Amino acid sequence: MNEAAQPLSLAGNRLAALVWGRHDAPTWLALHGWLDNAASFTRLAPRLARALDVRIVALDFRGHGHSDHAPAGTDYALWDYAFDVLDALDALEIERATLLAHSMGAAVSCLLAAALPERLERLLLIDGLGALNTEASQSAEQLRKGILAHRRESKRTPRYADIERAVAARVAGGVTPVSAATITPVVERNTRARAAGDLEMRTDPRLLKPSLVRFTPAQVLALLAEIQAPVLLVEGESGILGARAWPQEARQQVRKLTRRVLPGGHHLHLEAAAVEAVAAAIEAYCQRPGNV
Repeated sequence: MNEAAQPLSLAGNRLAALVWGRHDAPTWLALHGWLDNAASFTRLAPRLARALDVRIVALDFRGHGHSDHAPAGTDYALWDYAFDVLDALDALEIERATLLAHSMGAAVSCLLAAALPERLERLLLIDGLGALNTEASQSAEQLRKGILAHRRESKRTPRYADIERAVAARVAGGVTPVSAATITPVVERNTRARAAGDLEMRTDPRLLKPSLVRFTPAQVLALLAEIQAPVLLVEGESGILGARAWPQEARQQVRKLTRRVLPGGHHLHLEAAAVEAVAAAIEAYCQRPGNV
């Protein structure tokens, strides 16, 4: 049975979070994926907090969950989220951090580990490594798509009659396959009731607009090569990495990489059938001498 999380506000109430574990235990920061939120760790975090006696603070990135949206006229570039992480670490008074991160959160973790190695103790990554990238030859097209999309008015925030319809919409429209049972905690945190009796999504619609600029593959590989912290990468057998050429090349760049491949999909840390194996893999890694 999952232990209830405690809510937390950080960075002048700009960022919201969920917390598991003793207040005075060593603190880890958990980072979710794109269009998810802190509830992504609802099933994994209480297990790890109990088994390893740590405090896990799961952040809502800007524009996600209960955190504030980015100000008008600004963007949601991948590196912008790095400032959310640093603001949270400063608020929590963490000098050297363990980051537990999924998907986009894993990408942000890699950027920070490369740029600020003095702030990162260890990376525990779930089905994510490096960052989404675009070949240099496609830079103009990427910029064109981004500019045109940002000039268009954002779509109205989606509304649904009930949570079941909201969950069904996420399942149908997700970038990666996910079941209703798996994603329900994330959707529940991402909705709020309206006076009209229906539900409105909290996510900033601007998150759906394409990036103006992306790193090139060569830049991402160079960043991965600069990571000094030990890295555990837990992948789902049917996740987004696998045996394709790009993930193989990316994994080869990380100096201190331990890889575990487990049954499950991209959200294996939320899947009822996979979460125990994910927790066991992380626990074993953290209890190994040299990885503490």
